[in-house]
Amino acid sequence: MRRQMIAGNWKMNKTLAEAGDFLKELQELEPKQPARVVVCAPYLSLPMLAEESAPPVEICAQNVHFAPSGAYTGEVSFEMLKDIGVHLSIIGHSERREYFNETDESLNKKVQAAINEEFEVILCCGEKLEEREADRQFEVVENQLRADLAGVAADDMYLINIAYEPVWAIGTGRTASAEDAQAMCQHIRQLLVDLFDETVADETTILYGGSVKPDNIAELMAMKDIDGALVGGASLQPESFKQLLDYEAK
Repeated sequence: MRRQMIAGNWKMNKTLAEAGDFLKELQELEPKQPARVVVCAPYLSLPMLAEESAPPVEICAQNVHFAPSGAYTGEVSFEMLKDIGVHLSIIGHSERREYFNETDESLNKKVQAAINEEFEVILCCGEKLEEREADRQFEVVENQLRADLAGVAADDMYLINIAYEPVWAIGTGRTASAEDAQAMCQHIRQLLVDLFDETVADETTILYGGSVKPDNIAELMAMKDIDGALVGGASLQPESFKQLLDYEAK
């Protein structure tokens, strides 16, 4: 059975000291909900956080390269992350796609590398505003996932979580309605049936990301096919992140 997950993506925020202070506050929390508690931190904080964190908190990287080693200046491999005790990473975040020219081809290489390393990932997908306004959102997301998951076997999908993050809702204060988010997550789950089988579809965790806040998370989490959230700004302060973890289920 798939598990819920609340993942806070700090992006390029927090010094080492700030990260340590945040972790201390978070470790004192006893979440009301059974969701996995995930902190996605910058590379420099990962070794300290991985060493000092304890359940229920899990530490996650924000990006990783597909090659095991080599002339890739500024990059980090799956093996390097595993070596410091990190076993989860975001891949394909819209900001990586937009600002760093990541493609579905390179993301498929990351997915394949993750499987080879038995490394869990959060694979992001989502449409831009002009694509939604043209009523192409389902086509765009389906094309992304078909390319990103090409060549993946059903038996390996236990390593893949999917995060639907409409690009127009990230950091803008705009949020997809719970119904719109559910419609896309339902479409993604049906796509997994088509690509793999019903078991994979039923067991894959699907997150929503895009201006998730304490005042809208309960409505989103009440949707049948939304299993969690990939949270940006609201995860930067311990108090608001705790509120996300302690939402009242509807």
